[in-house]
Formats: sequence, structure tokens, C-alpha cells
Amino acid sequence: MTTNFMKLITVIGTILTFYSGLAQTKDGPPANDSKKETSKIQFADPVYDFGKVSSGEVVKHEFVFTNIGTATLEIKDVRPGCGCTTAGTWDKLVEPGKTGKIPLQFNSANFGGAVLKQATVTCNDPGQSNVTLQIKGTVWKAIDVTPTMAVFNVSSESQTNETKIVRIVNNQEEPIELSDLTVSNQTFKAELKTVKPGKEFELQITAVPPFNSPSVVAPISLKTTSAKVPTINVTAYVVVQQPVAVMPSQITLPAGPFTNVVHHVITIRSTGTNTLVLSDAAVNVPGATVRVQETQPGRFFSLGVDFPEGFQIQPGQNVEVSVKSNHPKFPLIKVPVYQAQRPGSPARPGVSPAVRILPAKVPAAAEK
Repeated sequence: MTTNFMKLITVIGTILTFYSGLAQTKDGPPANDSKKETSKIQFADPVYDFGKVSSGEVVKHEFVFTNIGTATLEIKDVRPGCGCTTAGTWDKLVEPGKTGKIPLQFNSANFGGAVLKQATVTCNDPGQSNVTLQIKGTVWKAIDVTPTMAVFNVSSESQTNETKIVRIVNNQEEPIELSDLTVSNQTFKAELKTVKPGKEFELQITAVPPFNSPSVVAPISLKTTSAKVPTINVTAYVVVQQPVAVMPSQITLPAGPFTNVVHHVITIRSTGTNTLVLSDAAVNVPGATVRVQETQPGRFFSLGVDFPEGFQIQPGQNVEVSVKSNHPKFPLIKVPVYQAQRPGSPARPGVSPAVRILPAKVPAAAEK
């Protein structure tokens, strides 16, 4: 029985092989997808090194590419990485085997030292639809000024003079002299010191309290004996920060009722003279919770606020997160909470959208 069964299996296999061959002969060989026509971009060199140029010169270069594919190559877009680099008119459609050009130019004004600029080429090459081109080199400046802006971030409670140093380096063979130091605003004082005669200098800029405005900007200028750079200009900028800052200024929740817990974080930063202490954080609705975490002792805090499943602000209900502070001017910090309305829902009254930092009560004697 076993021998007959094996013979039967052999006969069936032969029959299946025969009919399979007939089917393949009738339908022809399977399609070869590898013969599908595609475009393919190849640049002669995607990186252009312009070497060394003087600040203010415009660097121009044409990047040459070839379509080594079998279908028309389309250059859809050329996007430079910043405003100092621009693209000219490029070849948009390139047939197989043909070459095209993408002109780029870089304006070196206001640059010094090593630079690297990029541009992204978007095309219909399925293997690399985005190609990065690079322009690099060194920009030489007759006189380096670092930084060109002296920025001061100060607290409104601070009465300490702060000084920033601007370094001036002469890269020319001929020595230079600096003179006529001019400061246009009395909030700042400036003093020039010589590090290496004719070659290196330090401009010391000091922000002088009291600071009566939220911000002050003032130009500071120097004259030089260099024909290439007759004047050096530096900007002094002071920003006065409140001793207690709260971010965000309000919480806006999605429309309710919630299907799960919704979490928000409030950040409180202190730049005051003394360290900040927070206590008694709360949310004035049942089920909502708030946790205080001190991320930097006395300076940075985060309030994690959780609104429970099913939460929804009712008409006329004012919701807010509050926390007490040891700062005498800001004893109670309040952050209002709002909720988006579902389409067709009536608007709900509420407090104005701003952080409320309640001041300390003024004694009656002081009010008189």
C-alpha cells in the first residue's frame, strides 16, 4: 500500500509541474519592476569651499548636477538656511544624461571667522528627494568686535553695577588707535583699556542703576585710525525683569467634560535679591490637585496641576490656581483657568486673562 501511495504522489507532482509550465508560457514571464524609469540626481561636488574673503564680499558659486537616471529630473525648490544666503534661477527640468546648475550666493557682511552655510534642494529623485548643499570658508575682518551687543538681564530689585567686556582685535598689519568714545545714554558707562598697543583692546560697559524703564537700548561708538573701519559701533541693551515671573500667564483647558486626567505645568522664576519660598498651593475646585517642585532652590519652581476625569467649568464659575509666596510685594500668586467651549455652548463670564499677583495690604496709617 505504501509503494502505491508513493507512486500516486509522484504522478500528481508531474501533472502539477506540467500545467504550471503551460500557464507560464501562456501568460509570459512576470513583469520586471526594476525597468521602471526613475530620475536620479548627482552633484559634481555638494560642498564649495571659498577659502578666505574679506568681510562684506559676496561669494557666488554654481553647483553643477547631472541626471544619471532614466526619467526627467525636476528641481522643485531650493531653500537657503538663512537670509545671508540666496538662490538664483536654477534649471528646473533636466533630461536623463543632461546637467543643470543651481547658483547660490553668500553675503559675508557682519560675519567673521569660519562660516558654514547650507541650502536644501528638493527634487523628484525617489532615492534622495532632499539634498544639502554647503558653502564654507573663512571671513576675514580688519577689526573683530566681540560681541557687538552687550546685553544685561537685571532684576528690578538689583542695585549692583554689572559690567560686560567687548573685545576689539586689530587683524591688520598696521597698528590702530581708538578715540572719541561716545555713550549716548547715562544708564551706561564705558571705559576703554589697551591690552596690546595698536592690536588688542577691551571696552568695558557697565549698566548703572537705578533702572527706571523695562528696557534701555543705547549705541556706543569709537573712532579708529583704520581706513577700512573708521568707526566701531556697539549696542548696550538692558532688560529689567520683575523679581517674580509666572509662565504661562493663564491655563486654557480643552472642552469638557474630560475623559481622562489633564495635566498642566506652571513655572515660577525668582530673580529677586532674596530666595523665594512658596507654600499652600491650591486649586479652588473639587478633585483638582497641585504639586510644587523646587527645581532650583529659591529660584525656579514648577507647579504640576491635574484636572480630574469628568472635569468641566460650570457657567459663572471662576477657577484659579494659587500659591503663597514669602516675597513682600507678591504674597499671593494666582493663575486663572479657562476652558474651551463646545460649539453652540453659551459663553461663560470670568476674570480677565492675566496672572494676578496680589500685592500686600497697605496699612491704614500708610494710606492716610
